[in-house]
Amino acid sequence: MNIININGKQVQVAGRNIVVKNNKVMVDGVVVGDQLQGNVNITFDGDLASLDCTTATINGNVRGNVDCTTLNCNDIHGDVDCTTVRCRDIGGDVDATTVKKGRH
Repeated sequence: MNIININGKQVQVAGRNIVVKNNKVMVDGVVVGDQLQGNVNITFDGDLASLDCTTATINGNVRGNVDCTTLNCNDIHGDVDCTTVRCRDIGGDVDATTVKKGRH
């Protein structure tokens, strides 16, 4: 099990594919948070398979692709489409305004 923190509320989840859209947070297609308003802040402990959101802090790696506005994580093994990303290493292609190397 992994822990996802959504705007300060912790939820245990088994999946590792996170999507935040239409005021909902889904992990592997299962809604784990809904009726969210404004900025949705996500913190995830563990490695992710993929991420599609606005802003996130991942206390681990992203094994697949990332589509977001702002991301802090360890390593990204896939492609990145973000405005700002801070991580140690990116294994795929990068489309970003700002890339900061180093631990988050």
